[in-house]
Amino acid sequence: MTSLEAVTAWVQRYRAAWESNDPARIGDLFTEDAAYFTEPYAKPWHGRAEIVAGWLERSDKPATTSFAWHPLIVTADLAIIEATVDYPDRTFSNLWVLRLDQGGQARQFTEWWMQHP
Repeated sequence: MTSLEAVTAWVQRYRAAWESNDPARIGDLFTEDAAYFTEPYAKPWHGRAEIVAGWLERSDKPATTSFAWHPLIVTADLAIIEATVDYPDRTFSNLWVLRLDQGGQARQFTEWWMQHP
């Protein structure tokens, strides 16, 4: 069941994985059969191994971003998160749609992002 506490813990672990690019940390975020959509209508990465590989292929260099987030909606089935990511040369606004399992791992994750002008 998704709760604010579970979502907060997951986002903290996501940020730690983002900052480390550690395959184990990345993999621990997701269920074995998770789907990760890098954009709403993109073909998802399926399964932990494909998610880790896709993430590492697009990884950011650690300590190059700042990140702020807050939950918009948290229900028993899903969370919608609003976030801002600042890079040295650009900023993105994001909406994340997150579905967690009972153990706090993502079953499905979708990123909606827009670069600021």
